[in-house]
Amino acid sequence: MVEDQGAELHYRALESLYASAPINTLFPSRLTIPSRGLARIEFDVEERVYHAAGAAHGTIYFKMLDDAAFYAANSLVSDRFLLTTGFNLHFTAPVRSGKVIAQGRWISGKRRVFVAEANLTNEDGEEIGRGTGTFMRSRIALSSLPGYGVAGR
Repeated sequence: MVEDQGAELHYRALESLYASAPINTLFPSRLTIPSRGLARIEFDVEERVYHAAGAAHGTIYFKMLDDAAFYAANSLVSDRFLLTTGFNLHFTAPVRSGKVIAQGRWISGKRRVFVAEANLTNEDGEEIGRGTGTFMRSRIALSSLPGYGVAGR
C-alpha cells in the first residue's frame, strides 16, 4: 500500500533525524519507530552519566523519556517538527549500569497538540522511570532539516 510505504519512509527519516542530532554524540543511543505512535530508544548507562551518589543522573532519564515520547508523537506528523511544551517525569528506581530501553507511545491529539507517554526499563525489564509530555506543531518543516531523510531518497 502506498500510504504504508510513505509512513515507513517517514519513520526511517525520523530515525535519521534523531541520529543526526549533535546531542546524541554526548548520549549515544539508537531510535527505532516500529509503527505509528510508537518509538523505542536503546542506550547503555555508563559511569560517565553518574551523579555524585553513583547512579545515572536525572538528565539521562529526562532526555530518553522526552525523546521516546516526542518521536512517538512526531511519527503521526509528516510535515512539521514538533516541540516539547511540557513534560512530567517520575523517577521510580536508580540505575547504575547496563542497557536501558525507553518506549514511547502516543496517547492523544491529531492536529496541533499531541500527548505521549514513555517509560524506562532496565535490562531486567524493571521500570526505572516514566513520563508524559505535550508536544505541539512548530513552523519548522521536517523537510528543511538536513538530518530528516533516508539514504537514496
